[in-house]
Amino acid sequence: MSKKKPHVETGSVLFDVLYQDGTRTSNRKVPAALLGGLDGDDPARGFIEEQDRKIAEMSGHPRGPIASISRSSGR
Repeated sequence: MSKKKPHVETGSVLFDVLYQDGTRTSNRKVPAALLGGLDGDDPARGFIEEQDRKIAEMSGHPRGPIASISRSSGR
């Protein structure tokens, strides 16, 4: 018999981000493989913060700190 391969989550999960200055971004993509397990959605915050750093580096406009994140309710 062949061994079953462990299930690896592919795709992405969408998050809405609220920043401390009151701005909001919607449908931020986070790889599904980062989520779940004991940490739940906590790794999404770090991933989005890293995206924000890269965007700020390229645009010259830094983002403020994240107040909260939540899964998008669309699609």
